[in-house]
Amino acid sequence: MTRKPYPPKAPAKPHRKGKHRGGPGAPQGSEQGGLPTREQILAFLEQSPERSGKREIARAFGLSGDDRVALKRLLQEMAHDGALVGTKKALKRAGNLPPTGVFIIVARDADGDLLAEPRDWDEPTPRPRAVVAHVARSHAKDRNEIGTLGLGDTVLARTKQINDGGGYDWSIVPMKRLEKDRSRALGIYRKDSRGGGRIEPIEKREMRSFRIEEGREGGAKDGDLVRFDAGRPTRAGFVTATISEVLGNPSDQRQISLIAVHTHGIPEHFSERTLAELADLPRLSQKDHADWRDLPLVTIDPVDARDHDDAVHAAPDADPANPSGWIATVAIADVSFYVRPGSSLDREAKVRGNSVYFPDRVVPMLPEKISNDLCSLRELEDRPALAVRMIFDAQGHKRRHTFHRILMRSAAKLNYQEAQAAIDGKPSEKAAPLLEPVLRPLWACYACLSQARQKRGPLDLDLPERKIVLDKQGRVADVIVPERLDAHRLIEEFMIQANVAAAETLEEKKSRLVYRVHEPPSREKLASLNDFLATLGMKLPHAGQLRPAHFNEILAKAKELPVSDLVNEVVLRSQSQAVYAPDNLGHFGLFLKRYAHFTSPIRRYADLIVHRALVAALKFGPGGITAEEIEELPRVAEMISQAERRAMLAERETIDRLIAFHLADRIGAIFKGRISGVTRSGLFVRLADTGADGFIPISTLGQEYFRYEESAHTLVGERSNLAYHLGDKVEVKLVECVPTAGALRFEMVSEGARSKVNLPHGIRGQRRMRGRARR
Repeated sequence: MTRKPYPPKAPAKPHRKGKHRGGPGAPQGSEQGGLPTREQILAFLEQSPERSGKREIARAFGLSGDDRVALKRLLQEMAHDGALVGTKKALKRAGNLPPTGVFIIVARDADGDLLAEPRDWDEPTPRPRAVVAHVARSHAKDRNEIGTLGLGDTVLARTKQINDGGGYDWSIVPMKRLEKDRSRALGIYRKDSRGGGRIEPIEKREMRSFRIEEGREGGAKDGDLVRFDAGRPTRAGFVTATISEVLGNPSDQRQISLIAVHTHGIPEHFSERTLAELADLPRLSQKDHADWRDLPLVTIDPVDARDHDDAVHAAPDADPANPSGWIATVAIADVSFYVRPGSSLDREAKVRGNSVYFPDRVVPMLPEKISNDLCSLRELEDRPALAVRMIFDAQGHKRRHTFHRILMRSAAKLNYQEAQAAIDGKPSEKAAPLLEPVLRPLWACYACLSQARQKRGPLDLDLPERKIVLDKQGRVADVIVPERLDAHRLIEEFMIQANVAAAETLEEKKSRLVYRVHEPPSREKLASLNDFLATLGMKLPHAGQLRPAHFNEILAKAKELPVSDLVNEVVLRSQSQAVYAPDNLGHFGLFLKRYAHFTSPIRRYADLIVHRALVAALKFGPGGITAEEIEELPRVAEMISQAERRAMLAERETIDRLIAFHLADRIGAIFKGRISGVTRSGLFVRLADTGADGFIPISTLGQEYFRYEESAHTLVGERSNLAYHLGDKVEVKLVECVPTAGALRFEMVSEGARSKVNLPHGIRGQRRMRGRARR
């Protein structure tokens, strides 16, 4: 949008009665009695650096007497016609943004840019969207005030009109990050038979409901997920709200993930432009891919896997210089051949960052034609792949490796249980012919690699992974802990070795890449962990000497204790969050100097970047990384790290909601569980059968005061000296359930154990928490 220039400067006029009438820089009035035109008023308001109303307009155009009366009528007409909005003291062109304002980041566009809307908007037109400008944050102060922005963040920003050809009229430059705004929230609309209804919360922290008066439903039906604008509390004490957008109906549990999708702004649908590109994808050519179709590579995946992006093979090394050595091959779907840099497919994959796996569905990073068809390593079908061939000695140490761009044909599609059963002597009809030529060599090579892994000593956490099993109606039928098999460990180790090889090759070629980095635990987290371990008579060495093997020693000792699973979880919480970064910081958990993600380009954008870097560095043909992509690596690494955290949170919240729906009709039931968290405000308890988490407020624990002992992770009763410790097995009663928020509230049934914590004398004078009788 091109701005209209100011009218030419008018000569200064004399002051009258002390009032300012014009002056340096004042715009000239029109020829009809000095009254400005509509266009001149709008141009003045657009270019005015401060809030301007009727008085400022009159002064700027040198108006007085009858002209001021005419100006008032003109401004009223413009407001009635929708050209102006605001008050007489602060007017602006309708649809325009103020020079500075508060904005909420609501989405990403197809190029990965963040989009924001004004938080406060009282115009009849839709809230305008502005693209968030990239800010160079070179100073610590800027990083603290702005930091890494993501969906849902609220910022104070300067606005700027633009004409970038991308469909946006405005951009904003963030100045400061503010507390997240909760006035424009999501909830479930529940209709009231008397008219109107209420909003049911979907966040555990927001347990209150909002009143929707008749006429403010925005077309929502009972059970719809809606976006609403909260008002102010009424004299009666409740808060009214207005529904601004209807997003869908998750009341069918097959769509319960809809809540998490909208809460976290996960892109759900592909654009028409992206889908149109699927009709014109590159065609395979023999010149770009070596023919490896005779190599009997196999895929080994979960039973319910829909896409297959990795295949494996192993054979003894015939080289006499490497006695009892092995040749291991890992082939990964060649997504880079189809998804080229700069395409709409690529831009949407970058914004998504990864596929998101819910119990009721998958939100894929790439359209199904690519993820489930062209790039899925289907059984007995030709597919392009990037393969790494690795040579290991008898002790599992890698001697060398090479990468290849190939055409492959999977010899078989096996699941983990099927492959394991074959090794255990119970081969299926499909696995039987593969047992000797394919499966036994794979297991023998894995045994060799396991030696080197054990010597390296990566972090060996044993955390059971619960899986939700749904029935045909999308309801929770069961919650299971799948058995951890050698087949799982085999594929995991082959993938780790391939990822290391990719990082090593790109470093050798001096090519930029995105690493998967995992820094050692912080001193603060280690101190907290050591406090917990001290209650069990265990201790970690000083941080400077720390290796994953030291954690493994703790975990091995914990196996003798009744709280071994809790120790595993507390150790996990002490670890840093793994992220993507263009700089190599090593991987503490795996105890590797360099590590990159290469093995899942169908579902992770980081892997696609590594594939492109390999294609370019090894001159494999089309689809390599571009100079523009290399320049963008820091920003992209930050984006996909955010997307990963977003996906993890969305997946966890959806599981919480599904289990809460499962338990909703069991109010009053008694459950066995374990205390999984101790805070000043109460206890978190995890149920043994479903893994569901719920909260017990401290006010319901009993008829005495409780003291929070942080170092011991304990709540101690002042009078009885009975305590509730982290890890204690307890029985609890379910007293409240809000399925749409995934929130459970329990009441303690078990009596606390005798405290091992020595309370200081005179504790009655140091009361911190008060327990009240259970109702």
